[in-house]
Amino acid sequence: MRVMVIVKANPESEAGTLPTPEYIEAMGAFNNALIAAGVMLDGGGLRPSAKGARVRLLRGQAMVTDGPFAETKELIGGYWIWQVTSLQDAIDWARKAPTDGDRPFDLEIRPFFEPEDFSEVATPELIAEEQEWRERQAMNAPKAPA
Repeated sequence: MRVMVIVKANPESEAGTLPTPEYIEAMGAFNNALIAAGVMLDGGGLRPSAKGARVRLLRGQAMVTDGPFAETKELIGGYWIWQVTSLQDAIDWARKAPTDGDRPFDLEIRPFFEPEDFSEVATPELIAEEQEWRERQAMNAPKAPA
């Protein structure tokens, strides 16, 4: 099961405040543990919403809104993509994530749809094509350091 672990933004991350060196070191150790366990497929932090934009598409028209965006609790500050055995496995890993002082560290875990989940609405050819895309992506993905 692949899951995306969404790291919620906070006022400090939205202000562009970098974490402490100690927190960077602790997070690096956690990421290394995820990689060693074969759990972490990808991950990264996101710059503040002031550096981004939102695009809303409706009836062939695009409306672009430049950041920053008002509701910090609705924003994403980073993400991981994990390969786990179950949602509980992902929760167990998330509980081990380091925190930075007294600030809350909010995570949301969302399973990905897999191609076979669409077997009732997609043709076997479309499902096979999606599986092929994923295999090609996996082959092109950077390898984890040894």
